[in-house]
Amino acid sequence: MALQCGIVGLPNVGKSTLFNCLSNAKAQAANFPFCTIEPNVGVITVPDDRLNKLAELVHPGRIVPTTVEIVDIAGLVKGASKGEGLGNKFLANIRETDAIIHVLRCFDDENVTHVDGTVNPVRDKEIIDTELQLKDLETIEGRIQRVQKQAQTGGDKVAKQTYDVLVKFKEALEQGKSARTVQFESKDEQKIAHDLFLLTSKPVMYVCNVDEASAATGNAYVEQVRESVKDENAEILVVAAKTEADIAELDTYEDRQLFLQEVGLEESGVNRLIKSAYKLLNLETFITAGEMEVKAWTYRKGWKAPQCAGVIHTDFEKGFIRAEVIKYEDYIQYGSEAAVREAGKLSVEGKEYIVQDGDIMHFRFNV
Repeated sequence: MALQCGIVGLPNVGKSTLFNCLSNAKAQAANFPFCTIEPNVGVITVPDDRLNKLAELVHPGRIVPTTVEIVDIAGLVKGASKGEGLGNKFLANIRETDAIIHVLRCFDDENVTHVDGTVNPVRDKEIIDTELQLKDLETIEGRIQRVQKQAQTGGDKVAKQTYDVLVKFKEALEQGKSARTVQFESKDEQKIAHDLFLLTSKPVMYVCNVDEASAATGNAYVEQVRESVKDENAEILVVAAKTEADIAELDTYEDRQLFLQEVGLEESGVNRLIKSAYKLLNLETFITAGEMEVKAWTYRKGWKAPQCAGVIHTDFEKGFIRAEVIKYEDYIQYGSEAAVREAGKLSVEGKEYIVQDGDIMHFRFNV
């Protein structure tokens, strides 16, 4: 599954520095706006200690973790919805992503200029929110013009539902609310809403970029952000991007862990961000384990066994017969697939089985 999170924010908030920490791709991190003109794309692995522990038991030829694509998008400025700065390019690139990582500057540094002159993460957030909302409103108004007459005068049920969905979105956007705050009860309405691909309907995570001294505890700027998003049901992460960049340059795992301890962190902000981005996309992992490889596979939470089989190969889903499932904890406890079978801990599941995060799967199929 090719899934993308877009890193967005005003110029000079630390987007490219954070991107460089996340990815082997090296975006230009410079002290001037628009240093990232084309979107940089990095494929990053999702940290999962379960793969290493299984590999110790299975001794596979290789370990294959799951991945998420991170896109570093050019900095946005006020007026982007009308094409100011690199607005049109920004908006086109963000539309293609599945979720948004919104970086907010929560540090003081007189050597790093701010596009608006002062540090104010709440104001910065509102600037981007407003630009995205204005673009969505433009999209909605255009669609309303096309379906309104058909919805109000004809007997087209789909047109009527579409019109109702558009009006609800229009009302919210005109109040300065993002599309993700609007809830729909029926599956038909939910599908119509999804197919509009509105910018502000995407799930969002706010990353507060702080200085090293605030990496473990946050600061007053972070608290301002928490207060401003408390009604959004959004996730907030505190990351010191410059510190993370320093950690990433250390050669050994031991050196990196020692650095983390010195700044009061148990896990790097990069790892926390990757895991949170994976969760933000409503994703989970099932695992296949054999002598050739121990491999993580991405699926959407709530998927049933045949859908997950299809992640490996479409033939697996078409000819699905059953799934043999071992819980990760049982595999670790008993030490091998054979021992799990002997203990009666391997379950055989059919088409209605909802796969759980960490399930070790073996699919039987016939095409």
